[in-house]
Amino acid sequence: MGEVWRARHRLLARPAAIKLIRPAMLASSTDADARATVRRFEGEAQATASLTSPHTIRLFDFGVTDEGSFYYVMELLNGRDMATLIAEFGPLPPSRVIYLLRQVCHSLAEAHSRGMVHRDVKPANIFVCRMGLEHDFVKVLDFGLVQVTGPSPAHDLTQSLAALEGVVGTPAFMAPEMIVGHQQVDHRADIYALGCVAYFLLTGQQVFQGGTQMQTLIDHVSTAPAPPSARAPQSIPRAMDALVLACLEKDPARRPPDALAVLQLLAECDGAREWSNERAAVWWQAHLPALEADAAPVYDAATRS
Repeated sequence: MGEVWRARHRLLARPAAIKLIRPAMLASSTDADARATVRRFEGEAQATASLTSPHTIRLFDFGVTDEGSFYYVMELLNGRDMATLIAEFGPLPPSRVIYLLRQVCHSLAEAHSRGMVHRDVKPANIFVCRMGLEHDFVKVLDFGLVQVTGPSPAHDLTQSLAALEGVVGTPAFMAPEMIVGHQQVDHRADIYALGCVAYFLLTGQQVFQGGTQMQTLIDHVSTAPAPPSARAPQSIPRAMDALVLACLEKDPARRPPDALAVLQLLAECDGAREWSNERAAVWWQAHLPALEADAAPVYDAATRS
């Protein structure tokens, strides 16, 4: 729904990223659609601005341009989103996955405590950064689909799957209750998506890889996933394997109750203390030396939606 531009504050010389609704998109919409898009965009800005976790993207400003385009200004990040990270370097060792996911849980736990559901937790919306002296510092992006918890509209499975244009979220990381739509969607939908992200980081593959979006949605509703240990190129600790599968339970009541619970369970997995900022710094120097040396942060707008 938007595009992101690199920017610099004229007085402070501070780098930033500006996200705005594409003018062509608004021009091709009906007035009602354009207003709904702007309201959603404004909701993203207000939701993000209310969160203070260091692992949630920081918002500097938002408003409307003279031409009527809505925008918000956020910090410019130096690193890779998780989708790009895996595409470039392949699956990550479990200890590093634990290190990264605990930070994601920190961001989501605050949102959940405020009654907010992200609804689009996926690798492309999680940035792995160099922040000051910190490496592998996580930022959760794009709270644009965020909603206050409450009942979902009633739809049967056939209606939901037939209306892919109306599905809010990303099929490969979407909880069954979001697809079916006849039960309340709450923060446990984010827990399911977090399980999908963990699976992707460990294996380099999505939980379900149906040939079409429709098949992927059907699989999320009705197919039991293979454990990540069956598809990962490296050994997965038993507790980590079990935690991912627990997050991927079809029934929300069978998942870990919240992001804080997931954070604690991650801390108890074997290898939880093996990855550190020091190890991450060595990895960055070896694999992303250009970002280590570059004083100007890089924000990859191509992966933002």
